[in-house]
Amino acid sequence: MRVAIRAAIAAAWLFASASPLDARGPYGSITVGNWKGGAFTDDKSGAFTHCSAGTVYQSGIYFVVAITANGSWRLGFAHESWRLTPGEAFPLALTFDGQPAFNVYGMPLGTQLVNVEMPVTSNLINQFRKAHQMTAFAQGQLFQFNLNQTGQLLPALLNCVVAVKKNGVANAGEFAVAAKPAAAPAPPQAAPNPAQKQARSGTGTGFVVSSSGHVVTNHHVINGCSEITGNLSGEAPVKLRLVSGDETNDLALLQAPSPFKDVAKIRQNPIPVGNGVVAIGYPYHGLLTSDFTVTTGIVSSLSGILNDTRFLQISAAVQPGNSGGPLFDLGGGVVGVVAAKLDAVTVARATGSIPENINFAIKTGALRDFLDNSAVQYQTAEWHDASKRETSEIAKDARGYTLLIVCKVNEQSAGAKKPAN
Repeated sequence: MRVAIRAAIAAAWLFASASPLDARGPYGSITVGNWKGGAFTDDKSGAFTHCSAGTVYQSGIYFVVAITANGSWRLGFAHESWRLTPGEAFPLALTFDGQPAFNVYGMPLGTQLVNVEMPVTSNLINQFRKAHQMTAFAQGQLFQFNLNQTGQLLPALLNCVVAVKKNGVANAGEFAVAAKPAAAPAPPQAAPNPAQKQARSGTGTGFVVSSSGHVVTNHHVINGCSEITGNLSGEAPVKLRLVSGDETNDLALLQAPSPFKDVAKIRQNPIPVGNGVVAIGYPYHGLLTSDFTVTTGIVSSLSGILNDTRFLQISAAVQPGNSGGPLFDLGGGVVGVVAAKLDAVTVARATGSIPENINFAIKTGALRDFLDNSAVQYQTAEWHDASKRETSEIAKDARGYTLLIVCKVNEQSAGAKKPAN
C-alpha cells in the first residue's frame, strides 16, 4: 500500500502547480511490463495536463516517465527516505548504455521528489527509448536503472496524449500500443556475396561450474551472439551452447560438448567486508597479454549501487574483458562473478574527480540460485582460517577452469546486437 500511495502522489505531484492534491488521475491506463500509469488532469480546472507511467525499483526509488499535453517530456524520481530542499535545482548527468552523458538539471518539488525537464532532442529521446540501462549521477551519488520495455512505453505515453486531447479523459481507455502484426514474407532474393559478410566479436571471461561442462559468465557477455566459444589458457577453443540466461541478475549458463578436467568450487558461507579477494580474467584480450591476468583487493562493501544487495563492491582492479570471471576468497573459493566497474569517465565529467577501485561482482547467493534453477550440480567450499593460500596457488588452480569467452556476431543480420564484454 505504501508503494501504491507513493506512486500515485509522485505521478500527480510531478505536474501539480501547488500540491499533490491539485492533480487528479490516472484516467484510463497504461500497462507496459512493470510500468503503470495513465492520464492526469488539473483538479482545479479539470484540464488535461499529462500522461505518465512509473515503476518501483528494488532500491525503493519510484521512477516516472511522462509527456505533457504540449508535447514536452520529463522524468521524475521519488524515494520516501530522501530529504531534499524544494526549489534548489542541482546538475544531473544521465548516461544511457555507457554513451556520452547528457547534462540536465533536477528540481526538487518536495523533500522526496525530483522533477527533470528533458531537453527536446531526438538523440536523447532515441537513446532513452533504445537503452537497456540508464545511470543518473547527482550530488555525489550514482543511481542505476534498468530500462525494460521503454521502447513500448514511450509510444504508449504518446498515444495517451494524442487520444486524450482528441477524445477527452471521459473516454480514456487502455493506451498501450498494440504490437505491429508480423510482416508478410519477403520475396526471394539473390544469395548475398560471401565476401560481403562481416562479423564482430567481443570477449569476456567464464569459469567451469560442473563436471558436465557447464560454464558461467555474464549475460551481457553473450547477449546477441551468433556463436560462442571458450578456451582455457593455451588450449584450443571449443564451441559453447547457451543453456539459460538471467538478464536481471546478469548471469548466463553455457555448456561445452565435453567435460573439463577441473571445476571451480563455490563458497557457501558469505564473505565479510574487508576480506581479501582475487579476480582472474581476460581483460583487453589481444591488446594486452593473451594469458589471463590476476589482480587482488578487498571486499569494500556488501552491496552495490543503490544498496543493491545482490552485489559485492570490490577494490580489485577489473577491466573490459574481466566480465563473467571468477572472484575468489583467499582460500580459492568463488565468492562472486565479476560484473562491472564504475564508469570513471561519466563520474569524472559530473564531479571533476576520477573514482578509483570501485568495481562490482555478483554474490554467490544469486549464482547458486541461478544454478539450482538450472538443475546444475556444482561443487561448494567452506572458508576456514586454515584455508588461506598464496595468490599464485589460487591462480594455478584457476588456470584449469577459467576460460576466455569469445562472442561472434554476424553483422549481416540487421537486428544483431553488439557483443559487450
